[in-house]
Amino acid sequence: MTTTLGPGPAGRTEGAPAQRLLAPGYRGVTVGIVLLVTLLAFENMAVGTVMPVIARNLDGLSLYAWGFSATLITSLLSTVVAGGWVDRSGPARPFLIGVVTFVAGLAIAGAAPSMWLFVAGRAVQGLGTGVPMVALYVLVARAYPEELRSRVFAALSAAWVLPSLIGPAAGGVLAEHVGWRWVFLGLIPLVIPPTLLLLPVLRRLAGPAASAAPARSRHLAAVAVAAGAGILLYGLDGHGWAAVPLVLAGLAGLGLGLPRLLPPGTLRMRRGLPSVVLVRGLLSGAFFGTDVFIPLALTSLHAFSPTQAGVVLTVGSLGWSAASQFQGRSERPREFFALLGAILIATGIVTATIALRFSGWATAPAWIIGGAGMGFAIGSLSVLTLGMSAEDEQGVNSSALQISDTLGSSLVVGAAGALVAGFGEDRLGTGLVVAGALFTAIAALGVIAALRLEAAP
Repeated sequence: MTTTLGPGPAGRTEGAPAQRLLAPGYRGVTVGIVLLVTLLAFENMAVGTVMPVIARNLDGLSLYAWGFSATLITSLLSTVVAGGWVDRSGPARPFLIGVVTFVAGLAIAGAAPSMWLFVAGRAVQGLGTGVPMVALYVLVARAYPEELRSRVFAALSAAWVLPSLIGPAAGGVLAEHVGWRWVFLGLIPLVIPPTLLLLPVLRRLAGPAASAAPARSRHLAAVAVAAGAGILLYGLDGHGWAAVPLVLAGLAGLGLGLPRLLPPGTLRMRRGLPSVVLVRGLLSGAFFGTDVFIPLALTSLHAFSPTQAGVVLTVGSLGWSAASQFQGRSERPREFFALLGAILIATGIVTATIALRFSGWATAPAWIIGGAGMGFAIGSLSVLTLGMSAEDEQGVNSSALQISDTLGSSLVVGAAGALVAGFGEDRLGTGLVVAGALFTAIAALGVIAALRLEAAP
């Protein structure tokens, strides 16, 4: 049974006009969601900027990619657990436990004396990130009428605007003048206000879906996938012939677990929801793979400061936010915007890779294209997922979408990190060009899959 915020289905009276996101019945939940996502976005943007500083400060350049991949892999585990958990018990308890875990990860990463402990803190952050994100997706599905959902996701993208403007630059300034640790420690007290705003609504939506049931096989599959991804990335780091069995074991774990976590036919690009989930993973992997290595290229090849590198990422994120606002208010089909976004992401990766070879500042306008592609695609894919899901499958399908997102990002970032490390610092420019070619190929697959979003008749 679904508890709603107001009378009638999905929180409004049948036949009543659509309400605004800040109408009295939605104001608290909208403000709470936007504030929380703003903080998560700030952390994401700032970490991307200061990671080169952290790696050098902790003498851990060889673990550079793991600073991102550890978070993504553990968030995959928590995302799977969250899917069935939220469907069974409602979003309240999973959300709170996830937030507390995320805060613990911030504390560990911010106080880490070594790169290994920093990576461990990032892993704990990942455990805490996956659960709240699934809970928020289910909250959107159950608290808002269908016609408001695209605007909610547009508002969530708008929540990236302020972090995009100040996050990278602020992260760079903190790293240069105060210390990179405050990028993590400074966020801890700021998580409390949005959490308190969301608590009343979360408690009202705590009723479990009648048909939701525990799925132990999904949890075992999640362990297999997370372990497989970790082993695969460890093998790709380069261990001579010993890497071969590691890579094979990692692929086996992925092959055993993924079919149980994703909609049937996802890996075969089946029309409808399976392709929606697949496109999310391909586009996230291609975009964030590029986004992660842009600061490294700018600081290593063009002598940018962390603050200057942050400005380049800011421009791309502003393109994301602007495009998301446009698609959220448009009446065009979500499939159209997902395909448009995939094309723009592929184009942005190509232009940014070329720009990095010649001029650091030329990367900024090039990356606007990639950011706009994400703005058009991500919110549209989220709306499509909820629209194709029955009420008692909203958690599981939202979980599948997040799994595809995090797994795509972690595998691509990790593989690219191993590739760049294999070329070494002396040939870093060549390694980044090869990584750019990899990201372009993945984005091209995303374009092909985006042609299959409409369900078969």
